[in-house]
Amino acid sequence: MSKHAAVESDDLATERTTKAAELVERLTRWRDDFPTPGVRFADLSPVFADPEGFRAVIDCLADCAPEADLVAGVDARGFIIGAGVAATLGTGVLAVRKAGKLPPPVITREYSLEYGTAALEIPADGIDLKGKRVLLLDDVLATGGTLSAAAALFAEAGAEVVAAAVVLELSFLGGRERQGDYPLTSVVRV
Repeated sequence: MSKHAAVESDDLATERTTKAAELVERLTRWRDDFPTPGVRFADLSPVFADPEGFRAVIDCLADCAPEADLVAGVDARGFIIGAGVAATLGTGVLAVRKAGKLPPPVITREYSLEYGTAALEIPADGIDLKGKRVLLLDDVLATGGTLSAAAALFAEAGAEVVAAAVVLELSFLGGRERQGDYPLTSVVRV
């Protein structure tokens, strides 16, 4: 790629990020005390239901790792963005599931949430993940346990998380500090 083409590509990525951020900020629906008292829930459903919002988010996230071999979306809203980004990049998509949703054998990783504990799983067979370059996606980064656990699953399976991205980062909860060496992109940080 020529230097001129690289600058044009960077300009396009910046333009896409700006557009996506504006739409996410405008369309996100906030709910206090959900799912438990003291938690402020960011509902991205209106962003994904809006054709312009959804396309802008997908394009922005696809720019995070165009060299990825596989896109992984974390249960459940990560499935939505993961499928869109995988289609845009021309890769496969893998759903990182909540515990108990996949038949055995599975690789499991437990983690802490801001309001409890949970576990994530990926298949332990049937998909060769060794050496795959994975773009890991989730909707919201809060305390960081979910994304960190998902990255650990892929490391255990022999894959490399080349980048992670989220639509919304709640920076005051410090989740970024729990992430690995991979680049982490947030469309919007609050």
